[in-house]
Amino acid sequence: MTTRLTVSHAEQITPSLRRVWFESDDLSAFAESEDTDRYVKLVFPKPGVVYPEPLNPRELRGKIPPEDMPAVRTYTALFPDVDAGTLAIDFVVHGDEGVAGPWAAAAQPGDRLVVNGPGGGYRPDPAADWHLLAGDEAAVPAITAALDALSGDVVTRVVVLVESPDHEPPIKGPGEIRFLHRSAGDDLVDAVRSLDWLPGRVQAFVHGEADAVMHGIRPYLLQERGLDRAQVSISGYWRRGATEEGFRTWKSELARAEGAR
Repeated sequence: MTTRLTVSHAEQITPSLRRVWFESDDLSAFAESEDTDRYVKLVFPKPGVVYPEPLNPRELRGKIPPEDMPAVRTYTALFPDVDAGTLAIDFVVHGDEGVAGPWAAAAQPGDRLVVNGPGGGYRPDPAADWHLLAGDEAAVPAITAALDALSGDVVTRVVVLVESPDHEPPIKGPGEIRFLHRSAGDDLVDAVRSLDWLPGRVQAFVHGEADAVMHGIRPYLLQERGLDRAQVSISGYWRRGATEEGFRTWKSELARAEGAR
């Protein structure tokens, strides 16, 4: 479902994480959304191209030149309030790099954005004995939402990789929250592997840079720790050196390769 959003205000959470708040006359698409990894597809029109309304990239394929297709980026939608018509999206900003980051850095009240969704597939299971949540800046919004959904007596282990201490977001929630720093040479894979493994049934949410998550942490959880796939939500949100279009191609190729095994 297509939802039209208007920027109400923005705040700088860390030097590299900017939270943009939106208003909408209709957030009914989010009324039944309970997943904490709730994601939407943000649609960024190409400058100078006139698109039909409502703007839906799927309906445009084959109807306009490929070079005129709008850019689509995937982000987690935070704190949707259907009655108030408000939600937030956290953007990782790297200067002029990318499409969504520069847009968010320059976003002003009144700016508009079209999103499609939401989708999702993860919410903390209250029946789990403990929860493992790990990722980098791209996973911070979904981890934030997951912690917000957990009660105070739940056992959690949270590991988040950021650039440096100045880039630590104000995450709050039950259990232990550990920040890693790239500037100090910290590594997410090593940190997850070195965690004390608690007894009982774990539910794991691990998302972030694709090579680290899919090639480093996923085999550890599924093969070495023997977790069932139903216990884990794990996939890459981005891949170093690749645009989202290139990352989608990589994910498709990985899925085909694994399906052929």
